[in-house]
Amino acid sequence: MNDKNQVDDRFCLAGNRGAVAAETPAIIPQPTELILKDGAFELAATTRLQFGTPAAAETARQLAAMLAPATGFHLIPTAHGANTAAIQPAILLTTAGADATLGEEGYDLSVTPATVQLRATTSAGLFYGCQTLLQLMPSALFAETVQAGTKWRLPAVTIRDAPRYRWRGLMLDCSRHFMPVPFVKRFIELLAMHKMNRFHWHLTDDQGWRIEIKKYPELTRRGAIRTESPRPGNRDRGDGEPYGPFFYTQEQIREIVDYATERHVVVVPEIEMPGHALAALAAYPELSCTGGSFRPRTKWGVEPDVYCAGKDQVLQFNRDVLTEVLAMFPSPFIHIGGDECPKERWKECPHCQARMTAHGLKDTHELQSWFIKQIDQFLAANGRRLIGWDEILEGGLAPGAAVMSWRGVHGGVAAAAAGHDVVMSPSSHCYFDYGQSGAVGEPECFCGHLPLATVYSYEPTPVELTVTQRPYVIGVQGNIWTEYLWKPAHVEYAAYPRACALAEVAWTAAARREFGDFWRRMQLHGQRLDARRVQWRRLSDDQR
Repeated sequence: MNDKNQVDDRFCLAGNRGAVAAETPAIIPQPTELILKDGAFELAATTRLQFGTPAAAETARQLAAMLAPATGFHLIPTAHGANTAAIQPAILLTTAGADATLGEEGYDLSVTPATVQLRATTSAGLFYGCQTLLQLMPSALFAETVQAGTKWRLPAVTIRDAPRYRWRGLMLDCSRHFMPVPFVKRFIELLAMHKMNRFHWHLTDDQGWRIEIKKYPELTRRGAIRTESPRPGNRDRGDGEPYGPFFYTQEQIREIVDYATERHVVVVPEIEMPGHALAALAAYPELSCTGGSFRPRTKWGVEPDVYCAGKDQVLQFNRDVLTEVLAMFPSPFIHIGGDECPKERWKECPHCQARMTAHGLKDTHELQSWFIKQIDQFLAANGRRLIGWDEILEGGLAPGAAVMSWRGVHGGVAAAAAGHDVVMSPSSHCYFDYGQSGAVGEPECFCGHLPLATVYSYEPTPVELTVTQRPYVIGVQGNIWTEYLWKPAHVEYAAYPRACALAEVAWTAAARREFGDFWRRMQLHGQRLDARRVQWRRLSDDQR
């Protein structure tokens, strides 16, 4: 546990929000403290861009690269050395003199008509300060081509800012529908733009195995293709079209991880076990209770055939897979799923029954817990931590495990009360595969609808938790399951603007959040999304 995961709320009530509400810049997520002042700073081709410490140099280069496409200015960052100390630079990024109480991701930003100064203790804080700096400029800055004739003015402000939670994420399911590498990078870029820092990548499931594992080539040879998929508009009929083989090579994965790391986004891979494993069983049927044969599931939903928890070779297989996964992903957490695991096969399997007898396990829930604990021990021995959906609580939670609570908040409450880290992700507020509204004409979706206002209203830290238990809630995450999202444009439509709302839930203290003000800021932020050519769902009254 780290009691610094959440920023002290004393910062959240500062500023003169009421006095300048009509003029306050439309920054998403809302900063901790913003004071609007008189005047503006204007960026020009001759603006000096300097870094005050070596730790700020790379972020200064990133800022120059982010400014260049729309402005046409090719600013070259230079060191603000002793010989230029008397010369006040126009833009200065530095870790010197930064306020340590703002944590590793916080920053101070000061804009006057003459200068811009950005301070943070780390490059992550500087990076997030740069995202705010960009949003202070005209929305045309987010275009990918030169916007001639635009005046690149920033209002004079002082901003003091830091995130509420340290896990601010979105999950993308690439098993049901595969998303190409350029789009995955774009997805990560949009996360970073909104100060989100976790990309949870769902890579394996019943309908497809999407990650190259060199020791087990049949996983992508047989598990990355299905014979058909449910037909759009009629989920009870197949489309008759083979899907795949689609998967990410290890080289591509490392490329994506590096891209994310540059933007301070941690890629958290999910390798499902012991359920949602049919694509793996299609490749290696001996890992099942019955021996197969199998093929990747051609319908959505849950599959009764899962990994056999009674076979040692199943544990070894998953350790081997995770060994290669660990080499690709430096994430401290590895997601192992653990959800929706039917146990009918285990009840009839002699291997599973023998395992239960040998370890004194009273039911199949305890058998799943035993299985998860073996994986937890393996990850811990390799310096990583296990995280799984809240079903991993059933039968007893592994000692080092963290819980992602999706079936409401009760799993998260139970885990936090027991001293385990929790990421809140309830389907009631965080499942972006639900419809944007209940209006006629919304695209096909999994079920129900989740309006923007509902997402924004979410409070991730349950009131049931005590003061000492609350810091175990380390963050919040939205989930994008792709059963009914066939293409990148569909994913963006499902994600935005709801991801903007969740970004603010994750970053901004509850005392600073108000939906009417968020709605006002989204009017302008939508122009930024347009400039970036995001296929977002336009604002309408049925989202309120």
